[in-house]
Amino acid sequence: MTRNSKIRKPLSAVQKRIQQAALRLFVEKGVNGVNVKDLARSAKVARGTIYNNHRASIEEMFQEIASQLSVEMHQRVVATLGDLDDPAERLAIGIRLFVRRAHREPDWGAFMARFAMSNSALRQMWLGPPRKDVVAGIASGRYKLRTELMQAAIPMIATTTLGAMFLVLKMHRNWRKAGSDAAELTLRALGVSAKEAYAIATAELPELAPVS
Repeated sequence: MTRNSKIRKPLSAVQKRIQQAALRLFVEKGVNGVNVKDLARSAKVARGTIYNNHRASIEEMFQEIASQLSVEMHQRVVATLGDLDDPAERLAIGIRLFVRRAHREPDWGAFMARFAMSNSALRQMWLGPPRKDVVAGIASGRYKLRTELMQAAIPMIATTTLGAMFLVLKMHRNWRKAGSDAAELTLRALGVSAKEAYAIATAELPELAPVS
């Protein structure tokens, strides 16, 4: 969910393998603890393959991957939501899609949980559809929230979602319960009634749209 909606080509099989290895290593060692030799070994490719598919430095590679993941998730969530116009339903589905993806793709989830609030490219995810839905919800009266509280609402949504993802990754909660609870609590904080928030947060969840 980023402002940058530039269409990106799907990754090749080799690029996917490199990215998955990079996600694991960045989570385990941090950006400064990863080197090309370790990445090549983990991805089971030659070091030259790393250089052929990414920029020269590990730091630039990290930024490239973070940006790519941000744009990709933005596009997939937007495609999943389609023409749905209720801000509350859109927000709840978006939260639950993040939590379910963390369950299905734990390397992706762990990367998001560690870096989504500290990296500028990843932070843009919360300034796309979530922000627009909060603005629309306040303007329409769907959310009982003072306009000046909007800036506080965005980090609340982000941290609630990431907290639910963390619980799933650590196997403290299953993804269905964690995602629905996070969505319900968020909607209630925005002023949706308890009964309706529960109904929206536990409705059938669509599949995340594939990479275009």
